[in-house]
Amino acid sequence: QVQLAESGGGLVQAGGSLRLSCAFSGRTFRYYAMGWFRQAPGKEREFVAAVSKSGINTYYAESVKGRFTISRDSAKNTVYLQMTSLKPEDTALYLCAADYTALDRTVISPNEYDNWGQGTQVTVSS
Repeated sequence: QVQLAESGGGLVQAGGSLRLSCAFSGRTFRYYAMGWFRQAPGKEREFVAAVSKSGINTYYAESVKGRFTISRDSAKNTVYLQMTSLKPEDTALYLCAADYTALDRTVISPNEYDNWGQGTQVTVSS
């Protein structure tokens, strides 16, 4: 059973940076595409970024492109989300997700992910 544990959230001023981490355990990390989503109160879960199981392919939501970077470290079984130039509208609970896939592809739809973490809160003050 896959277990995902997010960390790194917090309170930051607009324009600041944070790096989120998601520790993967329970299965073989290299078989899973990984993604980050976020959910603000009263809003639907929103795709943020995805990385393929090889780490070669990445994909970003337009709202974060150029500001956020997703990466993965196979030695540490961890996926990261480096967030820069943060805006108040980035405030949300950030969730990590894992999808077992035979293809080296990015997974965008939350419906394709079978495994989710509990999330880490990011709050950006203006």
